[in-house]
Amino acid sequence: MATLQEKRVNFNSNMVVNNTGGNLSTDSGLILVKEFMDSIGFSTLATHSLTFQDNRHYWHHDNISLLEQLLFQLIAGYATDSSANLLKEDPIFRLVLDKDGIASQASLSRFWDRITEATISQFQSLNQAIIDKARTKRNATELIIDLDSTHSDTFGNQEAANYNAHYGTNGYHPLVAFDGLTGDFLKAELRSGNVYTSNGVKTFLEPMLEHYSHTLPCTDIMVRGDSGFATPEVYDTCETYKSYYVIRLKANAKLAKLAESFVLIGDDHPWEHREVYYYSTTYQASSWEKKRRVCIKSTRDAGELTFRHEYLVTNFSENVSAKVMFQLYHKRGTMENYIKEAKNGFHFDKTDSSCFLENHGRMMVSLLAYNLVNFVKTICLPAKEAAFQVDTLRLRLFKVAGKLVRSGRKLFLKTSSSHVYQNLFYHLLDKIQQLCW
Repeated sequence: MATLQEKRVNFNSNMVVNNTGGNLSTDSGLILVKEFMDSIGFSTLATHSLTFQDNRHYWHHDNISLLEQLLFQLIAGYATDSSANLLKEDPIFRLVLDKDGIASQASLSRFWDRITEATISQFQSLNQAIIDKARTKRNATELIIDLDSTHSDTFGNQEAANYNAHYGTNGYHPLVAFDGLTGDFLKAELRSGNVYTSNGVKTFLEPMLEHYSHTLPCTDIMVRGDSGFATPEVYDTCETYKSYYVIRLKANAKLAKLAESFVLIGDDHPWEHREVYYYSTTYQASSWEKKRRVCIKSTRDAGELTFRHEYLVTNFSENVSAKVMFQLYHKRGTMENYIKEAKNGFHFDKTDSSCFLENHGRMMVSLLAYNLVNFVKTICLPAKEAAFQVDTLRLRLFKVAGKLVRSGRKLFLKTSSSHVYQNLFYHLLDKIQQLCW
C-alpha cells in the first residue's frame, strides 16, 4: 500500500473510509482473460515468437511475464506504467501472473529499452499466430482487409515525430489494417508523422496477402481503402495474389467528364426530387499500365441543378453491380469504430517514450491487448454482448470486486454476491473452458 488515505464522509459522521481492505481486488474479471490466454497457449506462443536484446545477469521478471503484465494492465484500463507501483500487491494480478509480487514501473520501463527492430517484427508474427487460431476456431474463410491510416499525437521531442498537415498536429502517422468482418486488428506499422497515407503500403500489404492466400487459405479476400490508397501499388499487389479490391478514387477532370457523359436530363426532369444513379465503365489513369473497372455514383440533391460524383476502382466483374460495389465500400465505415476502440480502449496512440522504437513497441502491445479482448468477445460471448466496447466489458465483467481466500490446498476467489452481471460472467467462463484449439 503506497499511502494510507483516511477520510470521513458527511452523510454519515460515524463512517471512516480508508484503503486498508487487504487481500481485495477490483479486477477479479481478469481471470477470464487469463483463462482465454491459457486456452490458446499465449505464453508458449510468445516464448517461441519473441526475442529481446537482454543483457541482464540478474532479474526477477522475465520478458514474457513483463509483456503479460502490460497486457493485463491495458485490458484492465491502466494506461500508465506507473500503475504497477500501486498494483504490485494486488492479489488478482499476482494470481494471473503467478508471482508473489508483480513488476514495478521501473522494471516495465527497462522492458521497453530491450525492444529491437527484430522484436517489432516478432510482435507481428505473434499477433498473426493468435489471429490464425481465432480464424480457425471461427471457421472463417472470407476476409476483408480494411486499410487506413490514423494519427498519434506527441507532446515533446519524440524521435521521428513530425507535423501532419491533414490532422493539423505533431505526431506519428501509423498505418493500420483491420478485418472488416470480425474487427480483428490484422497489422499496424508506426511511421513518421509527415509521410503520405499510402507510404510503404506494398510492403505492408503483401505479407498479409501472401499469408492468407497460402499459409491460411481463404476463399475470398477483399482489400478496401479510401482515396489515400488509390495507387497502382495496391492494385497490382492485389491482382498478383488474385485478391479483390475496392478503392475510392480522388476526383479529377477526366473522371468528372466521364461521369457527366452518363447524365441525361430531359425537359420534364423532376428537379424537386433527390436522384442517385450508378454507372460502371472502364478507365485508365496515366500511372496505370492497363484499363480497370471504375464505378460511378452520381447524386443530385432536391432543388440542385448539378450532380456530384463519387468514384471507385475495383477488379470485381460486371456481374456485381455498381450499386452493390458502393454498398460494399460504405461498410468500410465500421473501421473508424475499430480505430477509436483501439485508441480509447487500449491506448494505441500512447506515445510516452522519447524513442521511436519504444513507441512502436507500445503500439504493438496495445494491438495484442485489443485482439485478445476481441477474440473473447467474438468467439465466446452471445451476439448482443459481442458488440460491446471494452469499457462496457470492463464494467460488467472485468471490474469485479473479489477476495482471495486460502483454505488447505485450495484457493478460493470470492466475488461480490451483488455482482449484477454474474450470470454473464459464469457463462463466459464456461464458454472459454469449452474451447478446443
